[in-house]
Amino acid sequence: MIEMYRKRLPYLLVILISVQMSSIAFAQAPKTVHVLVNKPVADVQPTMWGVFFEDINFGADGGIYAELIKNRSFEFFKPLMGWKVEQKPFVEGAVTVLNRQIENTANPRYLAINLHNATKGTLTLINEGFRGMGIKKDMQYDFSLQYRLPSKGITIHVELINAEKETIGTAVFTPTTTSNEWNKQSIRFTSTATSAKATCAIWFEGSGTMDIDMVSLFPTDTWKNRPGGMRADMIQLLADMKPGFLRFPGGCIVEGFDLSQRYQWKKTIGPIENRQLLINRWNFEFAHRPAPDYFQTFGLGFFEYFQLAEDIGAAPLPILNCGMACQFNSAELVPINQIDPYVQDALDLIEFANGDITSTWGKIRADMGHPAPFNLTMMGIGNENWGPQYIERLKIFQKAIKEKYPYIKLITSAGTDPEGARFDSLNTALRAMNADFIDEHYYRKPDWFLQNARRYDNYPRNGTKIFAGEYAAHSVKTVGVDNKNNWLSALSEAAFMTGLERNAGVVQMASYAPLFAHADAWQWTPDLIWVDNLRAYGTTDYYVQQLFSVNKGNRVLPITLNNEVIAGQDSVYASAVMDTVTKEVILKMVNLSSNPQILSIELDGVKKVLAKGSLQLMQNNNLNAINTFEQPRFVAPISLDFPIQNKKIAYTAPGYSFQVLKIQVK
Repeated sequence: MIEMYRKRLPYLLVILISVQMSSIAFAQAPKTVHVLVNKPVADVQPTMWGVFFEDINFGADGGIYAELIKNRSFEFFKPLMGWKVEQKPFVEGAVTVLNRQIENTANPRYLAINLHNATKGTLTLINEGFRGMGIKKDMQYDFSLQYRLPSKGITIHVELINAEKETIGTAVFTPTTTSNEWNKQSIRFTSTATSAKATCAIWFEGSGTMDIDMVSLFPTDTWKNRPGGMRADMIQLLADMKPGFLRFPGGCIVEGFDLSQRYQWKKTIGPIENRQLLINRWNFEFAHRPAPDYFQTFGLGFFEYFQLAEDIGAAPLPILNCGMACQFNSAELVPINQIDPYVQDALDLIEFANGDITSTWGKIRADMGHPAPFNLTMMGIGNENWGPQYIERLKIFQKAIKEKYPYIKLITSAGTDPEGARFDSLNTALRAMNADFIDEHYYRKPDWFLQNARRYDNYPRNGTKIFAGEYAAHSVKTVGVDNKNNWLSALSEAAFMTGLERNAGVVQMASYAPLFAHADAWQWTPDLIWVDNLRAYGTTDYYVQQLFSVNKGNRVLPITLNNEVIAGQDSVYASAVMDTVTKEVILKMVNLSSNPQILSIELDGVKKVLAKGSLQLMQNNNLNAINTFEQPRFVAPISLDFPIQNKKIAYTAPGYSFQVLKIQVK
């Protein structure tokens, strides 16, 4: 085994493993692990491992939504937040913010520009972007805006300016239509240098009046090269996980601080300029990480979420408000006699996703460019809601949805914590309702995950299933600024996940949370993927989640040590599945001890195995090790091969390691 590692692992890691193994190899007898290949105990659902998206940590605007202009339609509480107006000389009234509330309630504000013989430096609008703009050398960018121009005489110049105040891209925008009606126009230009903290300067030349709105700047290298689309490197990290589902849009933003700030999906579809902006509840939630410029423009709306799920091969899982605002904040409720519009929103969403193009909402989907249905099969009702008031409202939703769409599985809330009186009460009530799924959340320190690796061993096998909807090991404390995505947290999650996989007959969906975080604009940590304006990397936790997801299998196999499930004996945790398509047995093992574990793995019930198997190994002796922008794969999987003799595998799991072993069998 030493030679196997020596060939493929970094030199220092080989030395560490060699020292560990030589120090105890003669003192430790192999532990015999049995895998009953011919006695599967449950199916693994295609949805087993998924991703959870919430617009937190600048995950949407400033994140996967590739728009570079902040406050493009001047609808933030401060209409010019994100903008700087420079004039020389100063002229009163050269720039004014007008409000057409009655005419356009979704997008009421615009800028009125009044110019007299303007040249460069006379009037310039500078947009700062989302903590700056990430500009790439030789990349093409699409600048667009809506405008009203009664008569010719004004030219717009667009410049990209780097942190050193150098111009790294220019365009001349000449309006082609003179009219009192709104027009949209765009121009494409190329940058000449890379900058992580650029700004966009817009200056005007000429005389006359002009109204502008929906000022926009997009790179052309979006996901699938869709104009006005998503940031490709971030989406690629999701696609590389091969997730079984995509849960959206959250999370606590579904609830809102109060009901006026709840997420309303119907306001997020249709033409971009008609989508009504909403404050993001993470704008003001944490005093330690305020984000006064955090809003939702809904360029990333429900249509785009469904489309993204389809792109990455994931089942869509939308979560809807159930007439309850966040119970930690306002605890505002809609009265039961006014709940019907909320229920209708749920029914209409199913029609939007699945309805024929002749239906009201199916036609809207088709008009947006997707005549085929999105094949929605499940939906969440409420997020982290609790109490009898939740059960009362949930019953109304359940009755209405099941009567019209009996095939839709409903995800229901177990509240905020995985134990206690509140959890017990909800768990009892939901099972009495024959709920399809109960959504359990766990944000705890690493020890909790280790202690709960057998949590689901005694759950009922029939009836209600579990959705492990939000989990993450917090290295310091929940809602703490010092939490890190370190190796200990990832290992503890891996140990817990072996328990989820071992109980895939009960736990049929699971997802880490939150998904994304911007290095300069986060509110919550830890997070699965970190980004800045130009880069993105997966954390140690990301690679653990990915290894489980891409090695999902479709049958759970019993795996035992001393006739017991492997859930902490000598700090080892393990699960096993079979992929009946590739004819592979897939073992996942965690060693949370500093010492290597010498194992003899016996595959019971197979006729033949190939002489060699494949191994994906994550290992680091430093439990505080993390990935960074500079070292994005400091702790990441390494692929190896290992020998097999007579259906037995002699394998030594290094200290502080997570490994996936794949063995082809007959």
